[in-house]
Amino acid sequence: MAEAPATEAETETADQIFDKLTGTQKSAILMMLLGEDEASEILRNLSPKEVQHLGTAMYSVAGLDQDTVNRVLDDFLKIMKEQTSLGLGSANYIKNVLQKALGDEKAQSVLSRITPSSSDRPIEILDWMDARSISELIMDEHPQIIALIISYLDAALGADVLTMLPDKLQPEIIQRIATLQTVQPDAIKELEEVMQRKFAANTTLRASQVGGVKAAAMIMNFTKQDMEQHILKTVAKTDKSLMQAIQDNMFVFENLMMADDKSLQTLLRSVDTEDLVLSLKGAEQALADKLFACMSTRAAANIQDEMEALGPVRLTEVQDAQKRIINVARRLSDEGSIVLAGRGGDDYV
Repeated sequence: MAEAPATEAETETADQIFDKLTGTQKSAILMMLLGEDEASEILRNLSPKEVQHLGTAMYSVAGLDQDTVNRVLDDFLKIMKEQTSLGLGSANYIKNVLQKALGDEKAQSVLSRITPSSSDRPIEILDWMDARSISELIMDEHPQIIALIISYLDAALGADVLTMLPDKLQPEIIQRIATLQTVQPDAIKELEEVMQRKFAANTTLRASQVGGVKAAAMIMNFTKQDMEQHILKTVAKTDKSLMQAIQDNMFVFENLMMADDKSLQTLLRSVDTEDLVLSLKGAEQALADKLFACMSTRAAANIQDEMEALGPVRLTEVQDAQKRIINVARRLSDEGSIVLAGRGGDDYV
């Protein structure tokens, strides 16, 4: 007996499911259709963060219907010349996700090919560990060694590791990271010795650029506000200018350019209109256009009218207004209401 054709409602539902899929989820569907050899070949060329995002997406799309899968394949054929990327991960997490997606045997086969156990830089192995494991690994080391290691990590992972260290140690670590610049071979050798005790591996000696104010600021961007304030206040007691330099390099108004539209819409509903008008007076045109595009036509026109009526304003007024908006953005980010790229948010493709 022939199957009844899909109803219009069912077709609409399938369309809605497809439209809601992120680029990463579509990539995950394609990965799950590949054989383990092809999948492992792709995964071994991704960063740990890319593997985590893709692995998470694999788990999230495991129960999709065949019609949606076919739609993804059709979509892929249309854009097969395009490429995307993103980045961060944890070995245990990846293992669990791949086991659920592929089964124990296939997952183990894939993991044996992609786990960077043979890396010629032992510090890179840390990118495949979770924050708790890293913190336990380095907890008893000298603060300078801890600062060096955290400097090498992805900022988000570094912030997670910092969070798990003793409160009284956190400000010192940030201060040491902020004052790091070029690290000479002797320091790298000492770091190697620490890593060799942990992983029995070697790395090439050379002068390396790690740490610095921007690195410290990036890590601070991924901490919660109460932890951030504690660290900044403590650093200020010994070096106020350094604290100010770190703060000046943290998440700023221009970084909103990297936020997604949905997060910006939520933010715009939460900020004071007067602050928004002042902030946009000193914003780059590209950012202003992006924010206007996240408003209704009428709201955007009203804001532009108010900006024109405002006339010249002091730069300090603009900066203060932008800081107030960023404070709201950071609060919403801490609450999980919005995702701020560059401040603990997930990347998407």
